Amino acid sequence: MSSPASVGGRERPRLFLAFPLPQDAVERLAEWQRGLTGGRIVTPQNLHVTLAFLGARPAGELDAIAGALREAAGRADEMPVLTPERYRETRSVGMVVCSDEEGRATRIAEDVFERLERLGVYQRERRRWLPHITVLRFRERPRLDPPPPDLEPVRLSEAAVYISVLRPSGAQYDVLESVALGG
Repeated sequence: MSSPASVGGRERPRLFLAFPLPQDAVERLAEWQRGLTGGRIVTPQNLHVTLAFLGARPAGELDAIAGALREAAGRADEMPVLTPERYRETRSVGMVVCSDEEGRATRIAEDVFERLERLGVYQRERRRWLPHITVLRFRERPRLDPPPPDLEPVRLSEAAVYISVLRPSGAQYDVLESVALGG
Protein backbone atom coordinates (compact mmCIF):
# COMPACT_ATOMS: atom_id res chain seq x y z
CA MET A 1 0.00 0.00 0.00
CA SER A 2 1.20 3.51 -0.76
CA SER A 3 -0.29 6.96 -0.21
CA PRO A 4 1.51 9.60 -2.32
CA ALA A 5 -1.21 12.29 -2.07
CA SER A 6 -3.45 13.41 0.78
CA VAL A 7 -6.84 14.99 1.32
CA GLY A 8 -8.40 16.33 4.45
CA GLY A 9 -10.73 18.73 6.16
CA ARG A 10 -13.99 19.74 4.55
CA GLU A 11 -12.84 19.16 1.00
CA ARG A 12 -14.98 17.32 -1.55
CA PRO A 13 -12.37 15.73 -3.79
CA ARG A 14 -13.34 14.18 -7.13
CA LEU A 15 -12.51 10.51 -6.63
CA PHE A 16 -12.32 7.42 -8.77
CA LEU A 17 -10.97 3.89 -8.41
CA ALA A 18 -8.83 2.35 -11.13
CA PHE A 19 -6.20 -0.16 -12.11
CA PRO A 20 -2.91 1.66 -12.80
CA LEU A 21 -1.10 0.35 -15.86
CA PRO A 22 2.44 -1.06 -15.80
CA GLN A 23 5.04 1.38 -17.11
CA ASP A 24 5.88 -0.65 -20.23
CA ALA A 25 2.20 -0.66 -21.25
CA VAL A 26 1.99 3.10 -20.65
CA GLU A 27 5.03 3.68 -22.87
CA ARG A 28 3.63 1.53 -25.71
CA LEU A 29 0.22 3.23 -25.48
CA ALA A 30 1.81 6.70 -25.50
CA GLU A 31 3.73 5.77 -28.64
CA TRP A 32 0.52 4.49 -30.31
CA GLN A 33 -1.40 7.64 -29.28
CA ARG A 34 0.89 9.79 -31.45
CA GLY A 35 -1.18 8.65 -34.43
CA LEU A 36 -4.45 9.94 -32.96
CA THR A 37 -5.82 13.30 -34.11
CA GLY A 38 -8.90 15.42 -33.54
CA GLY A 39 -8.80 15.73 -29.78
CA ARG A 40 -6.70 16.02 -26.64
CA ILE A 41 -4.45 13.04 -26.00
CA VAL A 42 -4.66 11.63 -22.48
CA THR A 43 -1.19 12.10 -21.01
CA PRO A 44 0.82 8.99 -20.13
CA GLN A 45 0.61 9.69 -16.37
CA ASN A 46 -3.22 9.67 -16.65
CA LEU A 47 -3.59 6.33 -18.47
CA HIS A 48 -5.45 3.74 -16.36
CA VAL A 49 -8.41 1.33 -16.38
CA THR A 50 -11.29 2.92 -14.46
CA LEU A 51 -13.19 0.76 -12.02
CA ALA A 52 -15.64 3.33 -10.63
CA PHE A 53 -15.97 7.11 -10.87
CA LEU A 54 -17.34 8.45 -7.59
CA GLY A 55 -17.33 12.18 -8.32
CA ALA A 56 -17.07 14.79 -5.56
CA ARG A 57 -17.20 13.02 -2.20
CA PRO A 58 -16.70 14.35 1.34
CA ALA A 59 -13.08 13.86 2.40
CA GLY A 60 -14.33 12.03 5.49
CA GLU A 61 -15.48 9.13 3.29
CA LEU A 62 -12.03 8.48 1.89
CA ASP A 63 -10.99 5.91 4.52
CA ALA A 64 -14.12 3.81 3.97
CA ILE A 65 -13.76 4.03 0.18
CA ALA A 66 -10.11 2.99 0.36
CA GLY A 67 -11.10 0.19 2.75
CA ALA A 68 -13.64 -1.14 0.25
CA LEU A 69 -10.97 -1.15 -2.45
CA ARG A 70 -8.45 -2.87 -0.13
CA GLU A 71 -10.98 -5.60 0.70
CA ALA A 72 -11.93 -6.24 -2.92
CA ALA A 73 -8.29 -6.16 -4.08
CA GLY A 74 -7.26 -8.52 -1.29
CA ARG A 75 -9.81 -11.10 -2.46
CA ALA A 76 -8.34 -11.29 -5.98
CA ASP A 77 -7.07 -14.83 -6.40
CA GLU A 78 -5.35 -14.28 -9.75
CA MET A 79 -3.99 -11.15 -11.39
CA PRO A 80 -6.22 -9.70 -14.12
CA VAL A 81 -4.86 -9.78 -17.65
CA LEU A 82 -6.27 -7.35 -20.21
CA THR A 83 -5.60 -7.51 -23.95
CA PRO A 84 -6.30 -4.52 -26.22
CA GLU A 85 -8.94 -5.51 -28.79
CA ARG A 86 -10.21 -2.39 -30.54
CA TYR A 87 -10.51 1.38 -30.57
CA ARG A 88 -13.96 2.82 -29.78
CA GLU A 89 -15.40 6.34 -29.55
CA THR A 90 -18.24 7.63 -27.42
CA ARG A 91 -19.63 11.17 -27.55
CA SER A 92 -16.59 12.61 -25.73
CA VAL A 93 -13.76 10.07 -25.52
CA GLY A 94 -11.75 7.62 -27.57
CA MET A 95 -10.79 4.41 -25.81
CA VAL A 96 -8.97 1.14 -26.22
CA VAL A 97 -11.41 -1.63 -25.30
CA CYS A 98 -9.77 -4.67 -23.74
CA SER A 99 -10.72 -8.31 -23.34
CA ASP A 100 -10.62 -9.55 -19.75
CA GLU A 101 -8.94 -12.94 -19.44
CA GLU A 102 -11.26 -15.28 -17.51
CA GLY A 103 -13.25 -12.25 -16.26
CA ARG A 104 -10.74 -11.57 -13.46
CA ALA A 105 -10.84 -7.76 -13.69
CA THR A 106 -14.64 -7.87 -13.97
CA ARG A 107 -14.91 -9.92 -10.77
CA ILE A 108 -12.83 -7.33 -8.91
CA ALA A 109 -14.95 -4.51 -10.39
CA GLU A 110 -18.20 -6.22 -9.33
CA ASP A 111 -16.84 -6.76 -5.82
CA VAL A 112 -15.82 -3.08 -5.59
CA PHE A 113 -19.25 -1.95 -6.85
CA GLU A 114 -21.06 -4.01 -4.20
CA ARG A 115 -18.88 -2.68 -1.40
CA LEU A 116 -19.22 0.94 -2.55
CA GLU A 117 -22.99 0.57 -2.89
CA ARG A 118 -23.22 -0.76 0.68
CA LEU A 119 -21.33 2.35 1.80
CA GLY A 120 -23.83 4.52 -0.10
CA VAL A 121 -21.09 6.28 -2.10
CA TYR A 122 -21.72 4.74 -5.53
CA GLN A 123 -24.57 3.79 -7.80
CA ARG A 124 -23.75 1.16 -10.37
CA GLU A 125 -24.20 2.11 -14.01
CA ARG A 126 -26.94 0.37 -15.99
CA ARG A 127 -24.55 -0.98 -18.58
CA ARG A 128 -21.98 -3.67 -17.82
CA TRP A 129 -18.52 -2.59 -16.78
CA LEU A 130 -16.26 -2.41 -19.84
CA PRO A 131 -12.51 -2.75 -19.30
CA HIS A 132 -11.00 0.08 -21.32
CA ILE A 133 -8.29 2.74 -21.36
CA THR A 134 -9.35 6.26 -22.27
CA VAL A 135 -6.72 7.58 -24.70
CA LEU A 136 -8.34 10.65 -26.28
CA ARG A 137 -10.84 13.35 -25.23
CA PHE A 138 -12.74 15.56 -27.66
CA ARG A 139 -15.68 17.93 -28.08
CA GLU A 140 -16.55 16.68 -31.54
CA ARG A 141 -16.16 13.02 -32.41
CA PRO A 142 -13.23 12.67 -34.85
CA ARG A 143 -14.52 9.30 -36.14
CA LEU A 144 -11.13 7.63 -36.05
CA ASP A 145 -10.69 3.95 -36.81
CA PRO A 146 -7.10 3.05 -35.90
CA PRO A 147 -6.02 -0.53 -35.34
CA PRO A 148 -5.61 -1.40 -31.66
CA PRO A 149 -2.20 -0.73 -30.17
CA ASP A 150 0.41 -3.43 -30.63
CA LEU A 151 0.55 -4.31 -26.97
CA GLU A 152 1.14 -7.60 -25.22
CA PRO A 153 -1.50 -8.69 -22.72
CA VAL A 154 -1.32 -6.33 -19.73
CA ARG A 155 -1.02 -7.99 -16.31
CA LEU A 156 -2.52 -5.75 -13.62
CA SER A 157 -1.00 -5.99 -10.15
CA GLU A 158 -2.60 -3.14 -8.21
CA ALA A 159 -5.66 -0.96 -7.79
CA ALA A 160 -5.77 2.62 -6.56
CA VAL A 161 -7.93 5.43 -5.25
CA TYR A 162 -7.31 8.52 -7.38
CA ILE A 163 -8.15 12.17 -6.99
CA SER A 164 -9.00 14.11 -10.15
CA VAL A 165 -8.06 17.79 -10.04
CA LEU A 166 -9.43 19.88 -12.89
CA ARG A 167 -6.91 22.24 -14.48
CA PRO A 168 -7.14 24.53 -17.55
CA SER A 169 -4.87 22.09 -19.39
CA GLY A 170 -7.05 19.10 -18.44
CA ALA A 171 -7.53 16.86 -15.44
CA GLN A 172 -4.60 15.81 -13.31
CA TYR A 173 -4.88 12.42 -11.59
CA ASP A 174 -3.00 11.66 -8.41
CA VAL A 175 -2.95 8.39 -6.49
CA LEU A 176 -4.25 8.75 -2.93
CA GLU A 177 -3.80 5.10 -2.05
CA SER A 178 -2.52 2.11 -3.97
CA VAL A 179 -3.08 -1.53 -2.98
CA ALA A 180 -1.65 -4.76 -4.33
CA LEU A 181 -4.09 -7.21 -5.85
CA GLY A 182 -4.27 -10.45 -3.93
CA GLY A 183 -3.32 -8.85 -0.63
